[in-house]
Amino acid sequence: MSDALRRVQEFIREGVPRLVVTLDAGGLVLAARDPEWAKLLESADLITPDSSGIVWALRRSGLAIGGRVAGCDMAGELCRLSQQHGYRVYLLGGAPGVAEKAACALTATYPGCSIVGFDHGYFQEAEEPEVLSRIANAKPDILLVAMGMPRQEKWIARHRERLGVPVSIGVGGTLDVFAGVAKRAPRAFQRLGLEWLWRVARNPRKMRKVLSLPTFVLMVLRNQSVV
Repeated sequence: MSDALRRVQEFIREGVPRLVVTLDAGGLVLAARDPEWAKLLESADLITPDSSGIVWALRRSGLAIGGRVAGCDMAGELCRLSQQHGYRVYLLGGAPGVAEKAACALTATYPGCSIVGFDHGYFQEAEEPEVLSRIANAKPDILLVAMGMPRQEKWIARHRERLGVPVSIGVGGTLDVFAGVAKRAPRAFQRLGLEWLWRVARNPRKMRKVLSLPTFVLMVLRNQSVV
């Protein structure tokens, strides 16, 4: 996490639009059958291991890695840095009202955190130019996009030059967690790498994503290159 945050702060200082991906095992499996997504991963400025599966795969490949850097944890840490350094943060995604609730929760947790705007992720195509204008006019240093992988990353890639935000990050269901709409797994589950089991138990619709895990394991064991 400390390495990732240091890189993000470097990106902010440089001021060039950057894409940060918080990658989980399901996202890597998807890259094997989605060329656009695979190409986007190749061009990402920073990819963090958002699941215990990715951490396992990296360590199995002989790479020294400190541990998991989950999007939800990173978003919280970035708001803490905003509190300390004045970084401007914009929240985009979730159902109507979620981003606003998340903004209130984050500013309560990190007094002085600079949340400069928020929008839900259910806007229509005709509304998109207005959303883009609001983000650009707010001039954030950090844009947290919660639309689900890989939609959020593809959206960032399409618009990041126009927006000019130094750091844009896809954070999945993070805003739901901050808003109190969803709960993260207990710390014990997180430490054991079983957060996915907690999610499925609470929301069986996530089973489809879990079913990609055996494919991921086989890909790693075969050392199959997907990106």
